Amino acid sequence: MRLSKAQARRTNRALTPLQRLLIHAALLLLCLPAILPFLWMIATSLKTDTEVYASTGSFSITALIPHALQFRNYPDALRTVPLATYLINTLALCGTTVIGSVLSSAIVAYGFARMTFWGRDALFVVMISTMALPSQVTMIPTFLIYRALGWYGTYLPLVVPSFTASAFFVFLLTQFFRTLPNEMAESARLDGCSEWKIFTRMILPLSRPALATCALFSFMGTWNDFMGPLLYIDDPKKYTLAYGLQQFYSSYGGKWTQLMAASAMFTVPIIILFFFAQKTFIQGIATTGGRN
Repeated sequence: MRLSKAQARRTNRALTPLQRLLIHAALLLLCLPAILPFLWMIATSLKTDTEVYASTGSFSITALIPHALQFRNYPDALRTVPLATYLINTLALCGTTVIGSVLSSAIVAYGFARMTFWGRDALFVVMISTMALPSQVTMIPTFLIYRALGWYGTYLPLVVPSFTASAFFVFLLTQFFRTLPNEMAESARLDGCSEWKIFTRMILPLSRPALATCALFSFMGTWNDFMGPLLYIDDPKKYTLAYGLQQFYSSYGGKWTQLMAASAMFTVPIIILFFFAQKTFIQGIATTGGRN
């Protein structure tokens, strides 16, 4: 049974300060396994090479603390590899895939959620079933198709699939669209409004939390994508951040401080984006229970 906001506030006020402290302490302890690798990365990025190799083979909390903060590792990393170019490539790719995946998935989801046609439920089940198919199974035939089309070495294999809808996003948006009241759409149809106008002027404005959730998932997936650029990009000027970091490691594997600095610059934007969008993200996930 879900508690209302007022009930949650009353429950929170019923807790004593000691109980709230213990709850927060327990939550922090549970978060430590996820936080420690991030802290280690940040600490290493601010150390000298001597400190890094001196602490190799042993681990302690004090070993995380740099003796003298080496902020120059960050500009040094930027000078070692063209991370600015990789960032521009990645942002352009993320922006394109976000637009393509959200728009195409919303259109398909509207058809499944709000329109009646023969075989709709069977097609929906088939679409959902594709999520169980590992990407490794289709990797080779997909690569052969894109190479035959002459797309190898371009961003097209990474961009075009995003405009063909994502099964997960379609499922998420379909469940959300089904929760919206149908009376407004019926009234609009009686007034002569087309399905496209109902979709763009009524459904989409009411679906911002779900759309934002899909956009965030798409952005993070493209930002962290390593396999796609590895398969299809062969020009260093077109590398993305994820692939560029791997090339950094391959070419300058001994420069751990700069590698961790580059990794921190790669990770921090995603963390900031999630903190700014977490309210919308959680709202979008919480309201996609759907109804039949």
